[in-house]
Amino acid sequence: MLTYITNECMPLEKMLARVQKMHPEGCDLVRKAYEFAENAHRGQVRKSGEPYFMHPVSVASILTDLMIDATTVAAGFLHDTVEDCKDITLDTLREEFGDEVALLVDGVTKLDKLDFTNREEQKAESLRKMILAMSKDIRVVVIKLADRLHNMRTLDSMRAAKQMKIAGETDYFYAPLANRLGLYHIKTELENL
Repeated sequence: MLTYITNECMPLEKMLARVQKMHPEGCDLVRKAYEFAENAHRGQVRKSGEPYFMHPVSVASILTDLMIDATTVAAGFLHDTVEDCKDITLDTLREEFGDEVALLVDGVTKLDKLDFTNREEQKAESLRKMILAMSKDIRVVVIKLADRLHNMRTLDSMRAAKQMKIAGETDYFYAPLANRLGLYHIKTELENL
């Protein structure tokens, strides 16, 4: 039987209890990021019809399951705010959460802009190496993998063509990247969704 990272959208208090065990000084940052993202995404909905805010909560839940630091969990809540929320910029995040969180969110935003249309394995391997080398902080890649994992879990609300495109990118690029980073639970689930 496969062991997956939780598929639940953790309540904030459960997330804070887990963060408290590993990084007690980060609970206030995580709570603040949660509240900021909740407010920023208010009124937005996903294609499935669920509130958009459930996506960053799910991403942060995955990151919490990995027992990663509080700064990364906070960035997980905020990873889509610059692209998807009016009047929120990297400067806004820098002022509210500091340089480290802003750097992580900026890195995830830049990864979102990569083009995966070329399917040659050698080029894909070069791209994986480039991303790892380019990333000033490997946590950027971990946040992106958590984002992709939740998107794969909710893929059924997309058009069939979009599902195929996202699933292909995932099999070709994200699952091998998770494997390379030793995130075997994420790799396995990405391959089996």
